[in-house]
Amino acid sequence: MLRKLILAGVMLGLVATTASADSYKIDRGHSSVGFAVSHLGLSKVRGEFRDFAGSIDYDAGDISKSKVEATIQMASIDTRDSSRDAHLKSGDFFSADSFPTMTFKSTKVTDKGKGRLEIAGDLTLRGTTKPVILDAEMVGAADDPWGNKRMGFSAHAKIDRMDYGVKWNKLLDAGGFVVGHDVDIQIEIESVMKKAK
Repeated sequence: MLRKLILAGVMLGLVATTASADSYKIDRGHSSVGFAVSHLGLSKVRGEFRDFAGSIDYDAGDISKSKVEATIQMASIDTRDSSRDAHLKSGDFFSADSFPTMTFKSTKVTDKGKGRLEIAGDLTLRGTTKPVILDAEMVGAADDPWGNKRMGFSAHAKIDRMDYGVKWNKLLDAGGFVVGHDVDIQIEIESVMKKAK
C-alpha cells in the first residue's frame, strides 16, 4: 500500500512538472512594437519603439495560466522624423524624462481557439494604468539552428491616448484635429525559451 502511495505521489509530481509553463524572453532583434495614429484625418503616421524587453510564460496545457510582461523605453520612439520624435518625448505627449517607461502586465489569457488568444492586462503609460485587451495569435513554434526553442506571436490593440493624459492637439479650421485620439498598436514578437541556470 505504501509503495502504491509513493508511486502515485511521484506520478502526480511528474504531471505537475510537465504541465508547468515554459518561460520565454522576447528577442528584440526579431520583434517590433509599432503604432499608427491619424494625422489631419488624411493619413496615418506610423512609428515604433526600438528599445523594449519582456517575458512570456506559456502553458500549452492550460493557456489561462500563461502570463505576459513587457517594458518599453519611451525615449526609443522612432517615427522617421527627429523633430517629431523630440516633440513626442516632451511634456506635450509622453513626458519621457518623467515617465521613461511604458509597461504591460497581463491579468488574464483566454484561449479563443485555432491559435487565437485574448490577452487582458494593465497598460501603464505616463503614470496612468488602464485595462487593455490584446487580440493575439500564436503564429508558431520552431527550433532554431542553434538549439533554441522559439515561439512567434502577433497582437494588436486600440487605445484612446486621452485616457493616459496624452492630450496635446490643435483644432483645424475646417473641424477635426491635427492628431487622432485612437492609437492602433501592432506587435510582432519572436521569443526564445529561457535556458535553465
